[in-house]
Amino acid sequence: MTLEKNPAPADPWTQPDAPGAALRDYDAVRRAIAFISENWRSQPAIAAMADAAGVTPDELHHLFRRWAGLTPKLFMQALTLDHAKGLLRKSASVLDAALDSGLSGPGRLHDLFVTHEAMSPGEWKNGGSGMKLAFGFHPSPFGIAIVIASDRGLAGLAFADGGEEQAALADMKRRWPNATYVEDAGRTGALAQRVFDTRLWRADQPLRVILIGTDFEVRVWQTLLRIPMGKVTTYSTIAASIDRPTASRAVGAAVGKNPVSFVVPCHRVLGKSGALTGYHWGVTRKHAMLGWEAGRIGLE
Repeated sequence: MTLEKNPAPADPWTQPDAPGAALRDYDAVRRAIAFISENWRSQPAIAAMADAAGVTPDELHHLFRRWAGLTPKLFMQALTLDHAKGLLRKSASVLDAALDSGLSGPGRLHDLFVTHEAMSPGEWKNGGSGMKLAFGFHPSPFGIAIVIASDRGLAGLAFADGGEEQAALADMKRRWPNATYVEDAGRTGALAQRVFDTRLWRADQPLRVILIGTDFEVRVWQTLLRIPMGKVTTYSTIAASIDRPTASRAVGAAVGKNPVSFVVPCHRVLGKSGALTGYHWGVTRKHAMLGWEAGRIGLE
């Protein structure tokens, strides 16, 4: 299946009333995606998708083009099981090639260039004691983003729908319960813009990410960083790539604990069958991320 390329969508961060517009767009998109995810096998008409989203068919068409660069029909195709399986077949060799080339240390995340480092095992074991972490809530293409920053860079990125912000923040705080948390939206806002404003995805200004977890978790997260945009893999493939072929379940747990969602792309990991299931911040949001990426690169 081929997805036709569309003109690059306007970045919501560059538009008038960008924060509010981004959240309003995602609210309608979320409802449409949830409907598509449950009904794609019957290939529903755009009128049915629009009804689920609470907008007119024309509004939904323009919304998807603005948000993801895809029409609703092409977005639905991007989420079909056959398409997912096709990505899966292509991705194993891509991931294997990356690992075989000995990639380590600084990694490249699709067009969002990233360098990363891991906290010491001691810093993880003491629950972040002595660490000072700033947090803030920011609009994003995938709902409200909870951004957590250390002195060294981006330490956490989570997502929530309206009214769920505090629960999502509490979930993140449980990862490093002994750290000191200070709300500082001015500081975290700059990081949010680096992540979601595609104009700032530059190799000469990489985003620094701090990975805080066990040695095993960090190895899994580093492997996720090598999955190119538009590709997917499986838990078992990741397990084999880190020389733990029988540890698929443990890999799944580590993927689920990824503290830097989207940037460390755990949304690109599928079940062995190619099913788009299992995402800490909701399967609908996982579908949204994959569709959003599809609109930016044009998938074959």
